[in-house]
Amino acid sequence: MNQILIIGFVWPEPNSSAAGSRMMQLISLFGAQNWKITFASPAAETEHMVNLENTNISKVTIELNNSSFDDFIKDQQPNIVMFDRFMIEEQFGWRVAKHCSNALKILNTEDLHSLRKTRQESFKKNKIFDNIDLLHNDIAKREIASIYRCDLSLIISDFEIKLLKKTFKVDENLLFYLPFLFDPITTETKKKWSEYKNRKHFITIGNFRHEPNWDSVLYLKEIIWPLIRKELPDETELHIYGSYPPPKATQLHNPNEKFHIKGWAKNATEVLSKARICLAPLRFGAGIKGKLAEAMLCGTPSITTPIGAEGMLDQESDWNGFVINDPSKFAKAAVKLYNNESLWQQSQQNGIEIINSRFQRKDFSKDFLDKITVIQNNLKEHRTKNFIGSMLQYHSMRSTEFLSRWIEEKNKA
Repeated sequence: MNQILIIGFVWPEPNSSAAGSRMMQLISLFGAQNWKITFASPAAETEHMVNLENTNISKVTIELNNSSFDDFIKDQQPNIVMFDRFMIEEQFGWRVAKHCSNALKILNTEDLHSLRKTRQESFKKNKIFDNIDLLHNDIAKREIASIYRCDLSLIISDFEIKLLKKTFKVDENLLFYLPFLFDPITTETKKKWSEYKNRKHFITIGNFRHEPNWDSVLYLKEIIWPLIRKELPDETELHIYGSYPPPKATQLHNPNEKFHIKGWAKNATEVLSKARICLAPLRFGAGIKGKLAEAMLCGTPSITTPIGAEGMLDQESDWNGFVINDPSKFAKAAVKLYNNESLWQQSQQNGIEIINSRFQRKDFSKDFLDKITVIQNNLKEHRTKNFIGSMLQYHSMRSTEFLSRWIEEKNKA
């Protein structure tokens, strides 16, 4: 039986973020194999975090830059360690390598942070994003180094797989495409959905701490929603849900403009299922957008941008609504979809086909588990072929180790 240690950047919050849902999907997959799972994190506990003990998972709070982790990992001796995001690998990877060298190291990227950050910088500078920009980004250098230091990295988007191979020339043996893992949408599932005539209003949802989400809320408030309101009855509203809304977000609440900041949704499925359309005008970002996948799982059509649909759409398939960049066209499409029942129903069907063709749990789980087994059985050979990873272990990982040791000694003073 495998014993896996997951080191989380944060404690999982499946009702707050796509990252939290993704983590619980992975935990569920490991648990189904009867693996012994320990989840450790240096993060502060939150009111929305899942109760891990209820799922028979050992929960441990650990400290950054503290040798107490050395004792912890030596005592645990897991044969698999999964780092949640590259920043966690930077902090704890060298300690795992030192005290648990034969453990298979997996990096769960969530999304490529360097891609998201570089796109954000380009957007704020009013500059057209180019993949080459990534090569000059310090976060990209750190993130790619982390990928090389691990035995396997989980990549959620096929767009990001291609980017890593073509732009960064990362060996495909170090990467594994693992998107969202869902059960199929069946006829019985569809029968439970509310019909078009029983739904009303627009919705957008997303963690306010996530910069792409906050930008999209401002974009809706300032530009897109006023254009939509001109064409629809006064009773039509936009509901904005998301965890951790700051004062600057709650101050946008304006019932007179039918712009409602609702805050955290205890049950995202419930609120999405009542809405007629989900709006996600994302102007930068990376990975797969949880809000759009969740909308499809609820039978709710959506309108988004190419950034929003990235990693979710085959060239030959149709979107669960519309994919548009221009704000004026975005608003017109929203009005058209809101008022046209037959178009709405076809968009809903497109969403079903996307979920059932691209994100099926059964299509990826076995291959992922088999990949883990193959690497475990050939770990020495696998690492020998990854010379760049060995080189980074020798040099740059040592620099993060010594920085960590310096902080630890400083904290003792």
